[in-house]
Amino acid sequence: MKKKTLPLAFWIFVGLLVGIVGGLLMMAAGEGGIQFGKTYVAPIGTIFLNLIKFIVVPIVVFSIAAGVISMKDIKKVGSVGVKTIIYYMCTTAFAVVIALVLANLAKGMFPLLDTAGVSYESSGPVSIMDTLVGIFPSNPITPLANSTMLQVIVIALLIGFGILLAGEKGEVAASVVESFNEVSMRIMDLIIKLSPIGVACMLAPVVAENGPKLLQGLAAVLLVAYIGYVLHAGLVYSLTIKTLAKISPIAFFKEMMPAMMMAFSSASSVGTMPFTLEGAERLGARKEVASFVIPLGATINMDGTAIYQGVCAVFIAACYGINLTLGQMLTIVLTATLASVGTAGVPGAGMVMLAMVLESVGLPVDGIALVMGVDRIFDMGRTTINITGDAACAVIVSKMEDRKAQRA
Repeated sequence: MKKKTLPLAFWIFVGLLVGIVGGLLMMAAGEGGIQFGKTYVAPIGTIFLNLIKFIVVPIVVFSIAAGVISMKDIKKVGSVGVKTIIYYMCTTAFAVVIALVLANLAKGMFPLLDTAGVSYESSGPVSIMDTLVGIFPSNPITPLANSTMLQVIVIALLIGFGILLAGEKGEVAASVVESFNEVSMRIMDLIIKLSPIGVACMLAPVVAENGPKLLQGLAAVLLVAYIGYVLHAGLVYSLTIKTLAKISPIAFFKEMMPAMMMAFSSASSVGTMPFTLEGAERLGARKEVASFVIPLGATINMDGTAIYQGVCAVFIAACYGINLTLGQMLTIVLTATLASVGTAGVPGAGMVMLAMVLESVGLPVDGIALVMGVDRIFDMGRTTINITGDAACAVIVSKMEDRKAQRA
């Protein structure tokens, strides 16, 4: 009989506890303990962080390009695919905006850390038009080398569309992209397995320097994220279900409750998919539409994750004493929305996306250590929102297609 192993989330949480206890012990030891953490413990965390940075760009390029290539099936469903993509992208953008508003309102609850030794240079105010122009790369190499994430995403999208338009001549390129995508994911698997050690070694020196006030900040950022989850479901999903599908929000959430409970307990969109499909069909979604929209949503719809990105970005900025500009917040919205297309199926996707968001606005990626240890708690809520959005889209698109058929 195969021995049952404990999930990685458990070990990451253990790493969090070890980091907190180790940091408090270093703090209790005085200046010598704090210096020990900086000299011998922090570098191990830096190695893990470097590995995360290393895999971010390959994951983005190959997973988004592979996702675009797989969307050739959208042509078979015509307007269903267009409506699905528009709904997913719009709700994700709304999710990030809600997160940024809430996080900025609650910014006073977040702790200001001792940032001695942390280098950060503000790029200054950036206009919306400069941000728009900056999305499009002038060459294919510099964005990849500098991890300019919005430009990297555009490159990945163009590669995917080019392969589709090339038809048969693009099949070899498609196979290469899909192969590299699989390789990148396997490398990500290896890196994520080091998370417990990375969490402990990154968090311990931070706790040693900043003490219990950091733990109070974690409770605050979790509270803000969950308020965002509830508001997004209560406002965005309720409004769209009521206006576009003509269904009572109360009836919608009642039918979806089994799937939502499964998502919250398992933190797995894929594992919850049978429950999501069943709930959507009970609400009147066509089986063929739900069978297309919901699996696609498990890949590209990440409203809950987008809320997590927005809240954590403001939290990390506040911890380092950085005030985000309007241009930077717009960049966060664009990055989180576009990145949701390609990273949903990647183990540790929240961590990868957060690294992308932080790099896109020049925030210290070291800040990931502040939230990584409680990622499972974030994940339970964001997965619940993700699958609820998948079902809402399936029901809405089905009802819109039904009305279109009646008019014809």
